[in-house]
Amino acid sequence: MMLVLGAVAFWGFKSGDSRSFQIAKNLDVFNSIVKELDLFYVDTINPDKTIREGIDAMLYSLDPYTEYYPEDDQSELEQMLKNSYGGIGSIITWDAKLKRSVIAEPYEGMPAATSGLKAGDVLMAIDGKDLAGKNNQEVSEMLRGQVGTGFKLTVQRPGTEKPLDFDIVRRSIQLPIIPYYTVLDNQIGYINLSTFSGNPSKEFKQAFLDLKKKGITSLVIDLRNNGGGLLDEAIEIANFFLPRGKVLVTTKGKIKQASNTYKTLREPLDLDIPLAVLVNSSTASSSEILAGSLQDLDRAVIVGNRTFGKGLVQTTRMLPYGGTMKLTTSKYYIPSGRCVQAIDYKHRNEDGSVGRIPDSLTTVFHTAAGREVRDGGGVTPDIEVKQDKLPNILFYLVNDNLIFNYATQYCLKHATIAEPEKFVITDADYADFKEMVKKVDFKYDQQTEKILKSLKEMAEFEGYLTDASKEFDALEKKLTHNLDRDLDYFSKDIKNMIALEIVKRYYYQRGAIIEQLKDDDDLKKAVEILTSPEEYRKMLSSPEVKE
Repeated sequence: MMLVLGAVAFWGFKSGDSRSFQIAKNLDVFNSIVKELDLFYVDTINPDKTIREGIDAMLYSLDPYTEYYPEDDQSELEQMLKNSYGGIGSIITWDAKLKRSVIAEPYEGMPAATSGLKAGDVLMAIDGKDLAGKNNQEVSEMLRGQVGTGFKLTVQRPGTEKPLDFDIVRRSIQLPIIPYYTVLDNQIGYINLSTFSGNPSKEFKQAFLDLKKKGITSLVIDLRNNGGGLLDEAIEIANFFLPRGKVLVTTKGKIKQASNTYKTLREPLDLDIPLAVLVNSSTASSSEILAGSLQDLDRAVIVGNRTFGKGLVQTTRMLPYGGTMKLTTSKYYIPSGRCVQAIDYKHRNEDGSVGRIPDSLTTVFHTAAGREVRDGGGVTPDIEVKQDKLPNILFYLVNDNLIFNYATQYCLKHATIAEPEKFVITDADYADFKEMVKKVDFKYDQQTEKILKSLKEMAEFEGYLTDASKEFDALEKKLTHNLDRDLDYFSKDIKNMIALEIVKRYYYQRGAIIEQLKDDDDLKKAVEILTSPEEYRKMLSSPEVKE
């Protein structure tokens, strides 16, 4: 009888509101499972850990941007929204040989740098607690904390016998929004914008007006590796170069509050200055809104490589017990009407994987001047720049920390170096580096040897090896592993990486950017188009005018 009554009640609820019933039913099932595990599972479960893993698995099935942050883990979310967090201000890396975390890059003016920590310092203990066996994530969580709290950090510095102790007070770590801006040759301004979190529009305006005072006649905006941030900030910066009242972004979601239209609200700073925007595969979210809007309204030439393709908008929702959820609530559409979202998380493969929307399924849209642009795969540059592939040996040199360790030794011998614009790795420096690499018995894979071995095995399997044995022998001799030859042949790329690692030890992020701009193909193309007014005008004109 009870089962029948239960079924009748069950059916009544279901027929009244099927969706509400399904949610209530599954929440009840989940609740019961947790209680049964707690009562009867052979081992005692940790409810925080077990339920958190269930929450993470549920959210993972949606998209990578919908995340849960409990009360005691808000630092990452705070950094995302405010571009700040409580900590020491340093990137740490993992040394596989030492099995310890190492200071990789202190931020200029932040506690790590001001207290005297240096890249290469091995983290030994925090307040006397040994860090052996703790991974980077665990160490990072220990370094972060409430602003104003202090601790003693013990490090082992290369070149010193005894460990060093540093008393450090955590601060609100503000990452540089505009780490570098300058005037290039031909009165071309350059602004490197690293994030849209915090208040970048204010800093961008100050940098741009400063460059205007210095007489720039065109501008490069570098959005490479800018992962985005606040949508309003992207609109504000676009407004500096676009007329008031232009629709830049339309968001569309399930509920009314998630659907909005965003226009430029202020008078612009400069409607006429020629613009070039640098982008790459790590240009995402709000960066794509700025680059895509300027492209759709024919206001800037986009240079580089196709952007990441994140056309989704997130908002935060408060949860019980101090938790917060960041969840995707809408898609955004830029002026041409296109959405740049590259991955369709709604339609997953049977194994749960997702893939990019193929170019064949994207739709053609048009800029204000009638130029063709497409949706579904990020922002495709007006000028695509082929990226040189880095040599295989460089990957292994970086992965084995050999370039990092050489830079550490170099800094022990040089109290100062030249300004980043003038710094170079000399032949003598590179000879020292090669000697160090040889001493540690450096090993690395040569892909040609692997491929040749596979080809030889296949040739033997198919009966061709006997007739081709002489050719294989000759090829094997030419492809013999030769460290001296590879270090010399790829010296340009290796020297560039060494110089970058050394320069940022003395001049921080600003110095690293200056070093990278010395031989930057994207920037060269941007300068080329900005110094060719006729080509610049043609590129942003309608197809009819181009012909």
